Amino acid sequence: MNTMNTRGRRRLAALAIGLGLLGTFSAAMSLAVFTDQETVDGTFSTGSIVLDAAEIDALTLSVAALMPGDAVTDDVVVENDGTAQLRYAISTATTDPDGKGLRDALNVTIRTIDVTTPGTPCNDFDGTILYDGVMGAATAAVGSPAAGADAGDRTLAGLSNETLCFRVSLPLATGNAHAAATAVTTFTFDAEQTANNP
Repeated sequence: MNTMNTRGRRRLAALAIGLGLLGTFSAAMSLAVFTDQETVDGTFSTGSIVLDAAEIDALTLSVAALMPGDAVTDDVVVENDGTAQLRYAISTATTDPDGKGLRDALNVTIRTIDVTTPGTPCNDFDGTILYDGVMGAATAAVGSPAAGADAGDRTLAGLSNETLCFRVSLPLATGNAHAAATAVTTFTFDAEQTANNP
């Protein structure tokens, strides 16, 4: 009986030594494999939307001694100097410093560039009408300055532009109440990204 226990113990010890040697051999083998690794860098930069201030500042609609039936017309280049597409809207804010209400007598019309003579912007003033109405105190003339896509908003791809034609007129039927009157208007161009901004 003792002989059997001794033999069993020897076999167990031999098995344990064998497993240990096998584990050592496996560990040695796992250190001898070929390996490879590749890396790649990512560079992330943001796009931009930039309305060209100089182009918009070139819009000139000021006139002195405007008489009933007169109009002043000028073109403006709305230019996106940024790299991403934008949408923009145009609104007006007009004051009557003398209280004579001229802003409610003036009419403003905004059109796209001439169809007949696009090489001479606004010469024929026959582009598509974007807005035509009374100047008033505050007007969302083209699109809406509210965030997101709105009816009438204009879009411009990055590094592109379009020409719009503006005309401010004093109707022929304007009466003496508006003589020697003044109105001061600010045209505001609001732009926002179109990407991820429905």
